[in-house]
Amino acid sequence: MEKIVYDIEVAGFAWDEVDESTRGYLLNRERDPKRRDGVPERTALVPGLGKVIAIGMWLVEENRGLLLLEGERAEEHEWEKVKDSKIFRGSEQELLEKFWKIIGPPGGSRRKPQLVSFNGRGYDGPIMMIRSAQLGVQASRNLVPNRYALDAHCDLMDVLCFQGASRDRYSLDFWCRRFDIESPKGSIDGSQVARAYRDGRIEDIGEYCLRDVRATCELFRRLDATLLGVLGKGRG
Repeated sequence: MEKIVYDIEVAGFAWDEVDESTRGYLLNRERDPKRRDGVPERTALVPGLGKVIAIGMWLVEENRGLLLLEGERAEEHEWEKVKDSKIFRGSEQELLEKFWKIIGPPGGSRRKPQLVSFNGRGYDGPIMMIRSAQLGVQASRNLVPNRYALDAHCDLMDVLCFQGASRDRYSLDFWCRRFDIESPKGSIDGSQVARAYRDGRIEDIGEYCLRDVRATCELFRRLDATLLGVLGKGRG
């Protein structure tokens, strides 16, 4: 089965662009005063309050990447910032449409690829499905299927906490270091995406996203040959 690793980056809406009723609702539901102060900077974590600006994909068997990045439309071409990768530029809607087409058109005759992510069930999948619905884009498959069906979507964060049996969850950077994989950390992390986007650093965001999926791919390779074999054959 074909395997595709994916990850997204979202630029949360500016706080003053969010309607007053929603702002009040979000502030009131946060009981911790310290966390309440940070709510305006966390809109990217709220479903429907951010735009998908980058979708990174890594084809496991072919060992190459594809970055779908917001910008003036440009068809796929080689991208020198990350080795063995290509880039496609377009509007948010065009990025989503291309993603859904790549991972399997609805009713298509070919078998849909296995998806691999790190926290894709908890964040990337729901965000993409909701954002697509907001923009009138038809999703081609459910990104949040049965959590034990690893052949459909193997979320490595779920795998490494044994589907919730282990209470603690750790970051991708943490696990890369445990498995001697080059960390994807660079000049940007997830908390800085909105600011970098406002500063016009869209290609830096894209590079960060694609390095994340490449690292996730390497982690998957290590686990596919070991742990996944006893947790439900994540190979499909």
